[in-house]
Amino acid sequence: MSGTDLHTASEYEALVQFLYLVPVGLVQTTLDGEVVLLNAMSARLLLPVSPDGNLDNLFAALAEVAPSLRALAQAFTPATGVICESLRIPLQTGPGLSAQPQVLSFSLFKLDPTRLMAVLNDATLDVQREQQGLARRLNAAARVDNLTRMPNRSVALEHLQRVLARNAGEAVPEFAVLFMNCDRLKQINDTVGHAAGDGVLALLADRLRATLRSRSRFDQGNGSELVAARIGGDEFVVLVDDLAQADDVHAVAQRLLDVLAKPYGIGPHQLHCSVSMGIVLRAQASGDADAVLQSASIAMVEAKRAGGARYVVFEPAMQVRAARRAVIEAELRRALDQAQLFVVYQPVVGLLGAEPTEGAVDRTSGVEALVRWHHPARGVVLPYEFIGVAEECGLIGALGDFVLAAACRQFVQWQAALGPQAPRLLAVNVSRAQLHQPGWVVYVQELLHSTGMDAAQLQLEVTESLAAQDENVQARLHELKALGLTLALDDFGTGYSSLASLHLLPVDTVKIDRSFVCQADTSQHHRVLIEATVRVAHSLGMATVAEGIETPAQAAVVRELQCDKGQGYIFSRPRTADGLVQWLRTPVDD
Repeated sequence: MSGTDLHTASEYEALVQFLYLVPVGLVQTTLDGEVVLLNAMSARLLLPVSPDGNLDNLFAALAEVAPSLRALAQAFTPATGVICESLRIPLQTGPGLSAQPQVLSFSLFKLDPTRLMAVLNDATLDVQREQQGLARRLNAAARVDNLTRMPNRSVALEHLQRVLARNAGEAVPEFAVLFMNCDRLKQINDTVGHAAGDGVLALLADRLRATLRSRSRFDQGNGSELVAARIGGDEFVVLVDDLAQADDVHAVAQRLLDVLAKPYGIGPHQLHCSVSMGIVLRAQASGDADAVLQSASIAMVEAKRAGGARYVVFEPAMQVRAARRAVIEAELRRALDQAQLFVVYQPVVGLLGAEPTEGAVDRTSGVEALVRWHHPARGVVLPYEFIGVAEECGLIGALGDFVLAAACRQFVQWQAALGPQAPRLLAVNVSRAQLHQPGWVVYVQELLHSTGMDAAQLQLEVTESLAAQDENVQARLHELKALGLTLALDDFGTGYSSLASLHLLPVDTVKIDRSFVCQADTSQHHRVLIEATVRVAHSLGMATVAEGIETPAQAAVVRELQCDKGQGYIFSRPRTADGLVQWLRTPVDD
């Protein structure tokens, strides 16, 4: 052997030794996957798929974990090139192997028309690092609200919990939790669309951030973090943990109310969406972060019940009231399921020329249907104890539908049994929830048909503020009138409309609120208001009803002022269906 041959052989042996020792798995195969050459690293990496050491064919060894390799190699027609690169292959674990699945990084090359080369690396640590990075990113994303880019509820709770855990010594700054809920987002979604509602929420979040940054920069300058977060659909919370004294929260709250109440420009619309705010101060904060946030929410509900667009500071008595409302809600749901609700009827009489105490009224003019609750333990519960709760918890629609259906059935029975002595008109109150309920007009139409109720004898009543403020409600009212029934404006004088705008409302009857009627005989001011209402209503072809008449003097005044009908205890209290029949058949008031 020549020196050149010895030199070449030595280089070949060095190359082979290098290939066997390199920390990368190398496998040379035929086009069918038959193994021609493999180094020690490849044998170690492939051990999980071939514990018996059978590595005669690479494709067969990897068939269970990478069944497509053989087809990929067969489909590759060029003489040389990359068939696949950095393919991740999870290997199956077996007895005695690590519980953490091993992952191979597998690349396959075509060396020439007859040979393949596979390159294998252990990618397990890389995959673990990638998974950990992804988990961190997902966790960070899960802590941010997508729409507003604000921290979410979990972040707010964590920060609040840290504040609560601080030393309660005198040197610690005061803090306050401000819980906000949008007053009109549902109406915006219903009338303009959810995209507009989302736009309002995004702008509201921008205003919150800008206002808090401004306060931090100019008012405090102490580097304290002010956390604002979106914790629900239209609910936001602000944690101010750097107050010099508790009373400073009033300026912060009012500033936020003012900023957030400004119109929101969304496309061609200028939308108004104020917020109701509940505040918990350090002195009232008890329990963990969840409990404090709940207290702030309770105060927010009090602000909303007071009319919205305001803030209320939490007091422990609110917790008691909230617990009471929760009990009423649970019992009311049970009452609807167990038929504990029933309907009573208060006569609405026609006012004639003689004194009402002499019985000279038209008793068959009509009745108003009113709901009552026969509680199994408390007896009869009046509406003022549960109607507000029903509105807050979303039961008012179901409750109103029950009253409407029951009253229509009863009215038809009276028509059949009493003939000319039966009431000629049935009045039923309608809530905002019913008017916003999809398909509710069709429901009313089907109810009239199924009960045999004459549409002309049904009068649906809406409050003045509801009819005057909401364009969507007015559209529903026009649809209802198209069914042939009549509409009444209830509690006139307490809402937002005026005599000048009365002609804009699609109503047939105006019901003058009891707050005016109760002073009709003692206050010239109230007498003038009643007279003006009657005159304007009559000029528009509308009838009038005086509510809450309790004395002969009040009845005499509204009669003198030409009010068409009257309703109140002087004529009759609300009665059961049988009790109303007895009243109709009795010529003298009970």
